Amino acid sequence: MGRIIAIANQKGGVGKTTTAINLSSCLAETGKKVLAIDLDPQGNMTSGLGVDKSELENTVYELMLDECSIKESMTETVMENLELIPSNVNLAGAEIELLGINEKEYILKNAVDYIRDDYDYIIIDCPPSLNMLTINAMTTADSILVPIQCEYYALEGLSQLIHTIDLVQERLNPDLSIDGVVFTMYDARTNLSVQVVDNVKNNLQTTIYNTIIPRNIRLAEAPSHGLPINLYDSKSAGTESYRMLAKEVMERKED
Repeated sequence: MGRIIAIANQKGGVGKTTTAINLSSCLAETGKKVLAIDLDPQGNMTSGLGVDKSELENTVYELMLDECSIKESMTETVMENLELIPSNVNLAGAEIELLGINEKEYILKNAVDYIRDDYDYIIIDCPPSLNMLTINAMTTADSILVPIQCEYYALEGLSQLIHTIDLVQERLNPDLSIDGVVFTMYDARTNLSVQVVDNVKNNLQTTIYNTIIPRNIRLAEAPSHGLPINLYDSKSAGTESYRMLAKEVMERKED
């Protein structure tokens, strides 16, 4: 059975989509069969995996409104072993259109249940807000991976996210857990990055991944070329760090 990980943090600009793209790609690189699901109306994961958002017939939006099957919503990406359920701006209207639907918190889960055995990993990129799309990701997922930017306000909003995860555990998905925290945009030259890491480690009662994602120019450039980092520059520090993160994620499953 595939392991489903949602990448979530309602604070924007923390490297959430970058982590979703490159973790998916680095898992696929090892030969694992991976499905990426773009649940963000901005569709950055979709374009970051080389898929043209304007050319799509079916997306996660049509899937959630039951206008296509989950197989019909899937598309190939630039990476071997990695398929995608894409997103575009239409998804922004989904919240309103789902208002009258029964069990709307489980729409994505019910669709994904059909195909989860076909994949080793399913990685969901959540929107940068705590809305019905994020709730759908959390009812579908086995665990949540939380990227945290190494900056002064890193912990702000994290307690709100953990509270939401607790509520989802309590009411909708008792099997949900926090997979762990990943530090992103780390700059070893600044005292602030070091302090943030120490602060989170001292204050957060959750697992923290050993891998720390550095601030890296190649990571920033890759999405504009529609490529994950391991295809854009396979020798960069960004690639090495996401390969290490993928290795850690795989090792956790075996524990």
